[in-house]
Amino acid sequence: MRVLLTGASGFVGRHLHQALRARGDDVTAIDLEPTPGVYECDALDFFREDDTHYDLAIHAAAIVGGRASIDGSPLGVATNLALDAWYMRWLVRTGTPRAVFFSSSAAYPVALQEPGEIHRLAETDIDYANPGQPDATYGLAKLTGEQLCQYAAAEGIQMTVLRPFSGYGEDQADCYPFPAFIQRAKRRQDPFEIWGSGDSTRDWIHIDDLVGATIAAVEWGITGPINLGWGRATSFNELAHLVAKQAGYTPQLKYLATAPQGVHHRVCDPTRMLDFYQPRVTLEEGIQRALNT
Repeated sequence: MRVLLTGASGFVGRHLHQALRARGDDVTAIDLEPTPGVYECDALDFFREDDTHYDLAIHAAAIVGGRASIDGSPLGVATNLALDAWYMRWLVRTGTPRAVFFSSSAAYPVALQEPGEIHRLAETDIDYANPGQPDATYGLAKLTGEQLCQYAAAEGIQMTVLRPFSGYGEDQADCYPFPAFIQRAKRRQDPFEIWGSGDSTRDWIHIDDLVGATIAAVEWGITGPINLGWGRATSFNELAHLVAKQAGYTPQLKYLATAPQGVHHRVCDPTRMLDFYQPRVTLEEGIQRALNT
């Protein structure tokens, strides 16, 4: 297929780029930061000016940067609203028939992610008529983007809406928790620092599975929304112990109570995803891969 991929130099984008090329797709890959095979281009300008017809578009361009960015730069993150709105306009204008929109688990109501019993977030927990409060401006932008997808779908575009949970991998920037933990373990940090109290949980999905599920959703014609995750609740305490154990030491844990923390529990119900894709890379394997890199 002839594919447009935005954000192709980013963490998700570069892995998607590699997978699409391996399939034999003809990929036009763009990003603000050019890398081998990726054109230097602002996706916002592209969507405003380009009139090229593609068979498939995958929009991975966004302002991201971990919890510190979400909490510390709310107006910057809100720029994603403009990116997504112009993406939908471009899809309709060019008649591109199939498209992927990366939403986020941050779109889910924060009221369902509080301390106490873990609520496994299901796709039906977001009701567009009464969606609840998402997580910061990042979650608001993703929730709005999902609603914009409905307008594009009404124009005949097959919109695949995906809600990734905590994606991670060996080459992820260390402003995210997983690679930060890996670097601490490689340095044999003791005491081992954890943002917050350590008992909050996340649902980790390796980048290989995030990409694999994305391509499978396209191939199967899945529209969604679809959660991408394992459904395994892993606390930051547990993640620290797993990482340190595989690194071969047993540190004390040090909690940084004033650091950005986010919601308490964020774990998915992966039932819909399991209908078309089975994740393969366990958290333990992902940790070992990262430690060996």
